Amino acid sequence: MTSAAPPPSPSLSQPLRDLAAWTAHFRAAEIPVLAQTAEALEALRQNEDDVDANSIGEMISGDPLMTLKVLAYSSAHRSSRVVTDTETVTAALVMMGISPFFGSFGVQPTVQDRLRDTPEALAGLNQTLQRAHRSANFALGFAVHRMDHDSAVIHAAALLHDFAEMLLWCHAPALALRIQQAQRANPALRSSAAQLAVLNIDLMDLQQSLMKAWRLPELLIRISDDRHAEHPSVRSVALAVRLARHTAQGWDNAALPDDVKDIATLLNLSQAATLQFVREI
Repeated sequence: MTSAAPPPSPSLSQPLRDLAAWTAHFRAAEIPVLAQTAEALEALRQNEDDVDANSIGEMISGDPLMTLKVLAYSSAHRSSRVVTDTETVTAALVMMGISPFFGSFGVQPTVQDRLRDTPEALAGLNQTLQRAHRSANFALGFAVHRMDHDSAVIHAAALLHDFAEMLLWCHAPALALRIQQAQRANPALRSSAAQLAVLNIDLMDLQQSLMKAWRLPELLIRISDDRHAEHPSVRSVALAVRLARHTAQGWDNAALPDDVKDIATLLNLSQAATLQFVREI
């Protein structure tokens, strides 16, 4: 019999003073997961002897928040004798072992419980999660086309690209809604400017700070950093994220031709072939 998930901690309603304070806050905060992940985990727990790292890893990879949670835990608890990073959830599970994994991850708190009283924040989180899945699918498609050996890490990097925004929706929904409202009121307002105005920080800086604090795999940190966009793996992720953002409401966004042009260069395809390729993904 597993114990109940811990009660949710209070949400932030005021911004913290700086990057160090935000990093410390999110390092200490419990990461909630999707309700379907929590339920699937309990079902697998009942049949622990019949499950393996691949089946658990496949289930977890559908949830960016649980993916982040497992990678952060695995990195923090890695033995000093292990010299290679565990760059995917499945690799982390193999390293951990199935029984220790279930022992370390009890009944999981869910985003649905946490945001029960703020449905508009849950809707905002769900939009971010849907965009993450689209980004990950596009990035994996680009990586496979390029025959990139790091395709699994590229998929994970795209899935986790906006994890700081996801954590903000979970732990500071009022502040996340203020950013959303500011951008809706002024569509030309850049995300980073809106975040600085409301939070005192840029979420991309928070994300890099948290990845380093959690000692996430070096390759994952590097591929997730848009500021190194000259590297093909980083470019795969950055363009996948851009495309997912611009096609969230359909394929008629004014920025799409520029996206297709840049992706065509990355994939060494014509623009017409590229548009067909991304629409098929």
